[in-house]
Amino acid sequence: MSQAFRVGLVGVGLMGHGIAANILRGGHSLCFLDHPGNQPVEHLLSAGAVTKESGREVAEAADMVILCVTGSPQVEAVLFEPGGVLEGLREGGVVIDCSTALPRSTGKVAARVEEAGGRFMDAAMTRTPKEAAEGRLNLIVGAPEALFQEVRPLLECFAENIAHAGPVGAGHTLKLLHNFVSLGFTGVLAEAAAVSRRAGIEDEIFLDVLGKGGGGGVILERLRPYIAAGDASGFRFSVANGLKDIGYYHTMTEDLDAAHGVADAVLALYQSISDAGYADRPVPELVSLLGPAKR
Repeated sequence: MSQAFRVGLVGVGLMGHGIAANILRGGHSLCFLDHPGNQPVEHLLSAGAVTKESGREVAEAADMVILCVTGSPQVEAVLFEPGGVLEGLREGGVVIDCSTALPRSTGKVAARVEEAGGRFMDAAMTRTPKEAAEGRLNLIVGAPEALFQEVRPLLECFAENIAHAGPVGAGHTLKLLHNFVSLGFTGVLAEAAAVSRRAGIEDEIFLDVLGKGGGGGVILERLRPYIAAGDASGFRFSVANGLKDIGYYHTMTEDLDAAHGVADAVLALYQSISDAGYADRPVPELVSLLGPAKR
């Protein structure tokens, strides 16, 4: 490692926890916001991390502040509310937003960070908490080329694949495109599995035929443990989060005056499952929620 960074982190949740652990393993110093939504942090503290009581304190102690929160409202709150990150951001400090956010919000956020003397990049994540813990996330980055190259050594601590998508906002745009495809495929495969069960097809045969044909791929493999054995642990992404991301994608298509017919149907699917009281269930359970359980 050629340089050690002073890193602040807001959001030590399912994804942020793995990011924090790998930043420490990479030899960087770390402080993070103490928050009830954090995962257990004892081993982070034992590895040298320190807690801070506000976003301002996090920013004051860091050269780079990573945000790993739910979405645009949370990003804006963490940055701009009293005691927020922007109050403590040093001249030239970097804000790295790893959240899933609306591109139109991202542009406004970046402008306010820059007005305060800081620099901003979006570095949206894909993959799961398992890969986060292993330091094998995929990152989609929107940033000027010089800033991307400056920050890349830090990103490599917790990411296996890093794509520079373009200027600020491009990372969040491409993340929404990615999640639309991922969650859309999930909905299609879950409904197909539910119909297959209704028709009396054995799950093993269904998985074999799709896996060797047009249904094969990453999403089927993520759903496979649940379809085969009721195990959703490898795909810890809730219906509520899916609904939020598809909603963001739908809003983005409207902002762009772009086609969104398929997105309408995907959004309606996740909305109906959420409205039925299953917002907190992991998305693999769509298979059972849309039809009969495994026999």
